[in-house]
Amino acid sequence: MSTLTRTPRPAQTLRTKKPLRVGAVAKNVTAIVLALVFVFPVYWMFSSSLKPQSEILTKDPVFLFSPTTENYTTATGVDLFWTYVTNSLLVTVGAVLLALVVALAASFAIARMRFKGRKGLVLTVMMAQMAPWEVMVIAMYMIARDGDMLNSIPLLTLIYFVMVLPFTIWTLRGFIAAVPVELEEAAQIDGCTRGQAFRKVIFPLLAPGLMSTSLFGFITAWNEFAMVLVLNKDKEAQTLTLWLTQFQTAFGSDWGATMAASTLFALPVLIVFVFLQRRAVGGMTAGAVKG
Repeated sequence: MSTLTRTPRPAQTLRTKKPLRVGAVAKNVTAIVLALVFVFPVYWMFSSSLKPQSEILTKDPVFLFSPTTENYTTATGVDLFWTYVTNSLLVTVGAVLLALVVALAASFAIARMRFKGRKGLVLTVMMAQMAPWEVMVIAMYMIARDGDMLNSIPLLTLIYFVMVLPFTIWTLRGFIAAVPVELEEAAQIDGCTRGQAFRKVIFPLLAPGLMSTSLFGFITAWNEFAMVLVLNKDKEAQTLTLWLTQFQTAFGSDWGATMAASTLFALPVLIVFVFLQRRAVGGMTAGAVKG
């Protein structure tokens, strides 16, 4: 009668905690320090906008205070404030929408079609993206003067559209090239035209690229200063960037109102970034390496 033999179990080894890596700790500490460095000026601007004037001009910083909206009332009570807001929104949103429409067609042609001069077009887009637009201020002024288009909101919108267009084309080109061409061909076999295939198959997959380019274009057009300074001398045709630079001159040493004006100027960009940041971060990296 045979007896069953048990194989001895291996001795259980005690689980040891992985030692904390010095590199990971250094990266986390660096990230926290950088976050504090970048966030603190924004916090100080916002908190100063809510402080009374007597608590701003002190030798010792005041962290606990009773907030007041008087500074915002002063800032928004400036003549033509809402005209500046309207002008900024018109030129910014108009430039971004125009850039998206044109860039969708241009990036699709570059990514999907083969035509003579395609490489030259891509090179031109890259050069335009790297060009400093400030050097074109004099040329733009002469064109606007000769065409009797100074102090024109439509002209400023068109200039901003040209400024953000190269980045928009380059980013969307990467996204369109990353979409398998077989999907488009399958849609055409099912009876779709090329335009319908683009609208129903490719366009829904471009959301990250559209978000990232919209965010970049909005920030670029919203913060632009040189063009509007030279081209739009009429106060009713100016934007919030000029209003902010002239604010301190108008109110002297009213730092509370100045901080309130700065907060109001940064608020639209912050709102847009909060809504788009998840898709925008992935869009900027993916569109840069795909295709």
